[in-house]
Amino acid sequence: MNDAKILIVDDERSIAEMMATVLRKEGFSNIDLVFDGEAALAACEQRRYEMILLDVMMPGQSGLEICPFIRRTTDAPILFLTARTSDFDKLSGFAVGGDDYITKPFNPLEVVARMRAQLRRYLQANSQSSPPGSIYDFGRFQVDELEATLTVEGQLSPCPALVFQLLVFLCKNPNRLFSKSELYQRVWGEDMYNDDNTVMVHIHRIRERIERDPSKPQYLVNIRGMGYKLILPKGVT
Repeated sequence: MNDAKILIVDDERSIAEMMATVLRKEGFSNIDLVFDGEAALAACEQRRYEMILLDVMMPGQSGLEICPFIRRTTDAPILFLTARTSDFDKLSGFAVGGDDYITKPFNPLEVVARMRAQLRRYLQANSQSSPPGSIYDFGRFQVDELEATLTVEGQLSPCPALVFQLLVFLCKNPNRLFSKSELYQRVWGEDMYNDDNTVMVHIHRIRERIERDPSKPQYLVNIRGMGYKLILPKGVT
């Protein structure tokens, strides 16, 4: 994990350099720093990162604006740093492709802990030691766990890391109902569940990819008051 390539994007150089220093003390050595959105996009085109720490409020293009473009080149976890604290701002971060959200001022060691958790899940999902043959076919779409790809009607559909991990978990358990707290514990790996929005946003992002009409889901359905399940169509095995 400590060999992971990390990109820190923040126009406040003191914050970016402080986080880089803390990460190096924690054993990470492969760290790049950039200080604006354009440089971040260029860096992501030139190098494959396993973790991106992205400031929201930057001059020119904000972190929220560049995140969808970063998502075109990588499925690495993106952790937003921002002074904004409203639920709307947090949901906006998830909606454009972020995986986690930390508000300023923050404890650098908490940021490191969250980065480690995201990295662990991401690296496990992309590990070359994954068993062969882990392809889930739902007719309209196929999920290849080994290659970490989602194909919908013959076209690859990029997925952020946690969206893909949630989808894989549901594919492994078709037709089984899970509450939001169960999904949070199984996929996010945290016992404390206190945020409906996190699961709901990621469910919505899966539906945007696999459903013909996300407002009328046929695959990933909600059983009111109980939870969600991914339905395996009849005739598909």
